[in-house]
Amino acid sequence: MSAFIEMNNIAHSYNKESVLKEVDLSIPEGQLFGLLGPSGSGKTTLVKIMIGLLTPTNGIIHIDNQQMPSFKQMQEIGYMAQSDALYSELTARENLYFFASIYKIPKKQQKERVTEAAKIVDLQDHLDKTLEKYSGGMKRRMSLAVALLHQPNLLILDEPTVGIDPVLRASIWEELRNMQKQGTTIIITTHVMDEAEKCDNLALLRDGYVIAQGSSQQLKSKSNTDTLEEAFLQYGGAAHAHSSNH
Repeated sequence: MSAFIEMNNIAHSYNKESVLKEVDLSIPEGQLFGLLGPSGSGKTTLVKIMIGLLTPTNGIIHIDNQQMPSFKQMQEIGYMAQSDALYSELTARENLYFFASIYKIPKKQQKERVTEAAKIVDLQDHLDKTLEKYSGGMKRRMSLAVALLHQPNLLILDEPTVGIDPVLRASIWEELRNMQKQGTTIIITTHVMDEAEKCDNLALLRDGYVIAQGSSQQLKSKSNTDTLEEAFLQYGGAAHAHSSNH
């Protein structure tokens, strides 16, 4: 089975500082894939390269057999960044309609999509408030609604549930599973272990390297540990050996 996302030898540097090193990743279609690592490990840079916002210093990425950055492919991706790229002086509803038009959702479908997205993140009663009146958690939910609007075939979420209460977090995860059942490929970055456990497969990132890859079960049994956290630390020790070989 050919991979939906194929990253070969991806490296990236900012001002001579190397942030990603020799990353090879292959992600099948329809998978819920997690990028797990502490902040500063290169997760956000990696997803920005995936969606075509950054061109890597080295290496090639294909999504659905198209080399990125590809404008056509970028329109098929839903992306939720860590910082909320929303217009705070507009209401939630105005924000959603604005993004619906950017995503070129046909006029007659916009209302239905806006209602649906708002319902998923439980904001339907707050659509006519301006976003400056929203709490941090509400803004995160709003960003997620925007990423879901055009029913993308690839959804990339950068730390999506930070600052969201546990009840809503559970319902958002349920919704992600539903989308996955309908064939959406979902990539999520996280540093929260229990969230990483929910992913079908994981790549562990540390200091710009992918230090291990597999399901949480495989990672635990390979490292002979009981928890993902222990596995991560175990692999982390091995990673330093790996990086000193270069």
